[in-house]
Amino acid sequence: MTSWGRVGSVFRTVWRSSRSLKGFSPYGAVAPAIVGSVIGTGVMCYYQYHVSARSPPFYVLAAEEKEAATPQLSARRLRFTQFASVVYEDEHYMTPRDFLFSVMLEKVDRKLRKKILTNQELNTMLLRASKAKAGKLLFRTLGDNGLISYTEYLFLLTILTKPRTGFHIAFKMLDVDGNEQVDKKEFLKLKKIIGKTRVRTKENPENPAEDTEGVNTTLQAYFFGRKGDNKLQYQEFRRFMEDLQLEVQEMEFLQFSKGMETMRREDFAEWLLHYTDEENNEVYWENMRKRIPSGQSITFEEFQEFCLFTNNLDDFAFSVKMVTEANRPVGLAQFKRAVRIATGNELSDNVLDTVFKLFDTDGDNCLSHKEFLGVMKDRALRGLNVQTQSSLSGYWKCVKQETLKGAKEALGNSRSPL
Repeated sequence: MTSWGRVGSVFRTVWRSSRSLKGFSPYGAVAPAIVGSVIGTGVMCYYQYHVSARSPPFYVLAAEEKEAATPQLSARRLRFTQFASVVYEDEHYMTPRDFLFSVMLEKVDRKLRKKILTNQELNTMLLRASKAKAGKLLFRTLGDNGLISYTEYLFLLTILTKPRTGFHIAFKMLDVDGNEQVDKKEFLKLKKIIGKTRVRTKENPENPAEDTEGVNTTLQAYFFGRKGDNKLQYQEFRRFMEDLQLEVQEMEFLQFSKGMETMRREDFAEWLLHYTDEENNEVYWENMRKRIPSGQSITFEEFQEFCLFTNNLDDFAFSVKMVTEANRPVGLAQFKRAVRIATGNELSDNVLDTVFKLFDTDGDNCLSHKEFLGVMKDRALRGLNVQTQSSLSGYWKCVKQETLKGAKEALGNSRSPL
């Protein structure tokens, strides 16, 4: 009550002052404002020193608006988006040239905007793809006249890392009805199957849909014609896989040989370490500088044989266990024998000598095959070893499951009563 009495006293004093101000016309309009200001100040001071002293302070915090977290792209999806130069119906697509660059280069320096494709341009591309001739120049001939979706990009990566002994198995997995040919409908199962292999992770929490359905692409037009009613035979499929491997091998050889017909051994060593990110990389580079003599070259045929070897690393690892004791370093003779068992071919002495001098870290003329295999898998998978390997191996497992499922359903239908 004492406090309110003080407020009242202040009010009366101010009121008298305001009445005295009314006698001066210049202040007639100001007086009410002064009264209100003083009263408001008094009330606020009273609340601050008396009411708030008896009760704990409280605060009203405005909820901070947080932007929705953008899902992080997986390494392979990010790489696809970086190299894709074409957009159609708000979806990113690679051209055949983009795909070749994506497997040859570590990154792309894209300064131009991605091209927005029109329906007329798409139809022109597909017409050209449907008339393209098979061969090791297919992707280079098509250049920027083509459309490759993300799931097809993953499919092409499997071809580059697949041993040729597995080509027929791959075709059988696509041939759902077992009639020794693949139609467009069977091929389009790739999208659904690859979509099943994607797992929700921190990299890919949303697990988004992969590609826009119903968009025709270069591979579809090439395999099944412009209208999509052709059938893909095994021999055509096998040649496509062999030609693609050969085309990429030629492109990489020319890249590291600087366009020459032969590759220097130090250039070959640089190719071996390309895309690798191992703790011993500095040791390998030092070995290359000290141990590998200059002036000796590797032919494309020798380079190609080694590329085929890298596509058989799993078989090679099994062969190593057969010819040597567990976890023991591998000598040159044992290495050559394991390669012959795994691939049926032999690597040249020129290539083998380069490999041993590069990866022999302690100078005992032996290799730690576990470490060597780790580097070679990084090389074969072009820096996408973890995500791509798990996805692509899972992809083929899913294809096999779908094939078995289709076979069981067909068998069940054949046994059902009429």
